[in-house]
Amino acid sequence: MYFAALLARTEEGWEASDTELDEVETFADLTELAREAADGDDTVLVCIEQEGAWFGVVRVDGEDDPRIYVSSAAAAARSAYGEILLTDELLGRVPEAPEDLDSLVDLDGTEDGEPEPDGDDAAPEPDAQAMPEGPVGDPGLLTDLGMDEKVVLSLDAEDALNEIADVLGCTDVLEAVR
Repeated sequence: MYFAALLARTEEGWEASDTELDEVETFADLTELAREAADGDDTVLVCIEQEGAWFGVVRVDGEDDPRIYVSSAAAAARSAYGEILLTDELLGRVPEAPEDLDSLVDLDGTEDGEPEPDGDDAAPEPDAQAMPEGPVGDPGLLTDLGMDEKVVLSLDAEDALNEIADVLGCTDVLEAVR
């Protein structure tokens, strides 16, 4: 089971809203959703969790580049919502431009008519790249809000969003949308 919420900081404190991610297909869509919830350039946190498996936090401050933290890349990679957060930049991969791939030929290194390598000699599929088992991203994204990066790294996926809300002082507003 998934839970997603937006926590937007306002002059009056934090406001939470339940977030439906069915229309979100890319990280850019998620960032835009967060910016729409912002009160000017104030901070918005997008919090996503898959019960007991992983959690992620995206921090958007105005037009600054969003900051991301995901507790377990491997677990998030098996989730449609997690895949949205696992950007090429976050994982340190060079994005492939489809137009560049169309211009390449003989990607497997063989000449036309040569048999392709089989079994153990074949290169792994790009999608089969190993995901890091542990956390990825910026564990310091909540430091100025009162949560040290060591604490973020030690959060259990089961209680993480509640603990973050406790530190931010918005447990009641988060629970209201849960």
